[in-house]
Amino acid sequence: MTTPSPPTYPPRPDSAPRPTPSRARRAWVGGGVGLLLVVACGAAALWSTRGGESGPLAGRPRVTDTRAGLSYGVPDGWKHDPAKDRDLIDAFSSQITRIPGTDHGTDHGADHGAAATTGATVLAGRAGRPVSRADLRRTTEAAARSNAEFFFPDRPATLEDSHTTTVDGRPAHTAVLRVTGDTGGRLEMTLLTAPGGRTTFLLGVVTGEPDPALVEDLHDVLASTTVD
Repeated sequence: MTTPSPPTYPPRPDSAPRPTPSRARRAWVGGGVGLLLVVACGAAALWSTRGGESGPLAGRPRVTDTRAGLSYGVPDGWKHDPAKDRDLIDAFSSQITRIPGTDHGTDHGADHGAAATTGATVLAGRAGRPVSRADLRRTTEAAARSNAEFFFPDRPATLEDSHTTTVDGRPAHTAVLRVTGDTGGRLEMTLLTAPGGRTTFLLGVVTGEPDPALVEDLHDVLASTTVD
């Protein structure tokens, strides 16, 4: 297989809920890293707890991703493994994943197929070049589609929502794709501008038919994000 020409949107990690690819896969994807998410080696994401914050994840453990310049909360039923962060492809610098079997307090057990097959991950990273505010929508939607093609190959993905937003007061844009076929899926890509002209991102991926509580977790992570 030949390495494709570098795209102008983010490269794609391995299939959720297993975002840590094999070394061979990392090498292949690394060869196709585009300008947007070419990231230099930096400090590893660190685990920290920040108390006294408002919002849905106040008092929860947090991931402080020094390379992306972001800090975000970890919902109940999710986990962060710093060791696995070191195995991510270069475009990504931290991740959290939903703990298998977590039912969000609802009556979803092993006998409920949709809940049993649902997995989710959130990844963060820093762009290699800034994206202007005027280009945030176009770039975010292109990045979301590219990642959907990788996470869910040969499965239709429909743009469900695309809206301007803010993250910790910084201009941002979010694109949401709904994936059909098999058990379904959902992908949410948010690009945001940071001080100094940097561009950074959060990528949330759900495999399986997502329940509303799981989607709310993704939104809570974004709402809890601060730009350092």
